[in-house]
Amino acid sequence: MKYHVKETKDLTEAQIKHILELWDISAWNTMKSSYFRSFFKDSEFHFLMDMDESILAVMRVNFDFTLQIADTGYSFAEAVGLVSAHKKKGYGAALVNNFKENVIQRNLETIGFCHADLRSFYEKCDIEILHDKAKMIKESVGPEWVNSEDDDILIFHTSQKRKELLNQLSVQNNAYLMTKE
Repeated sequence: MKYHVKETKDLTEAQIKHILELWDISAWNTMKSSYFRSFFKDSEFHFLMDMDESILAVMRVNFDFTLQIADTGYSFAEAVGLVSAHKKKGYGAALVNNFKENVIQRNLETIGFCHADLRSFYEKCDIEILHDKAKMIKESVGPEWVNSEDDDILIFHTSQKRKELLNQLSVQNNAYLMTKE
């Protein structure tokens, strides 16, 4: 198994097709590679591959991710879209471990999110979890701010100060996901 990191522009047509198949999001199933590259231009992709360069597991890093907490914007790299080609083989965990080591070496402030039913997976991967804190992040949906659908914040690598800020999120102290207009 080999760990690879690629910018969106460097992905092959076959890799894009395989990523979309693994993600299995109906709205994206017919996405063309040119649109994929444009849509995910602020991203990089992390892979675990076999010796034949087939994707065993993939995750995406979104660099266009800013949380506003108490009138201050905090940019993070956001880890999203983790999926394994074969369940229960350890590929997802191996990718998470390589990924965590990568962002620590690069000193890249990186967080992710998960639902409560995935806590045990991330605990086995030794990822710090801020339980029930993702619900304190509001996202703009039309004219309204709604709570995130995720439960927990995953700490892949971030400063102690930022971790404390995230851990202090509450109903009275929300974070707001800021998007480019």
